[in-house]
Amino acid sequence: MMNMIQACAPIAQRRPADSLLVATMGAMFALDRIEAELGLPKPANRINAVPLMGGSAGIGLGLALAQPQRRVIVVDGDASLLMELGSLNTVAVQAPANLLHVVIHNGAQFSGLANSRSPHASFSFTQAARNAGYRHAETVDDPAAWPARFSALLAQDGPVLVDLMVAPMPQQTGPGFEQSEMPDVQFERMGQEARALQAFLQGTS
Repeated sequence: MMNMIQACAPIAQRRPADSLLVATMGAMFALDRIEAELGLPKPANRINAVPLMGGSAGIGLGLALAQPQRRVIVVDGDASLLMELGSLNTVAVQAPANLLHVVIHNGAQFSGLANSRSPHASFSFTQAARNAGYRHAETVDDPAAWPARFSALLAQDGPVLVDLMVAPMPQQTGPGFEQSEMPDVQFERMGQEARALQAFLQGTS
């Protein structure tokens, strides 16, 4: 099983420069950290679906249909996808060949804070995607194998789903680790990033 940084690092480092990336909250924080450690600015072609929990697959589908010449990568969370499980069927019906759907499967909501256990933490998103009609779906739990698998899956016709088995972060609530409110900037980011993404697409179309 891998940790969140091992799950997100290949995505940050190996995705095509003109690809579009949609991320949920846990992935957003991990990608922020990876980019900061690499000394990279947050790319204009990434949008974080926060606070729209459960909406990342729909945003990714819309981008994939509107920009069929680009790879679109959705980095979803297991708790987030469970809220909108019907989106798997919607994606499969539209069948965008350029969509890679990555699920961070850590069995927890608000990872690192309350770490509430996700309902049905053992749910198989791989099987659900196959049943919905995704072209390919698989589970990956080996951090050493994941970078090469990510590159290989990007090269496949989609929609493709990969269910990444990720260890939840240690719970950090309690004395000395009181859970604080998220700053307003985290809830403003989606609008800011949507405008940045629009400008990016207009500048590269």
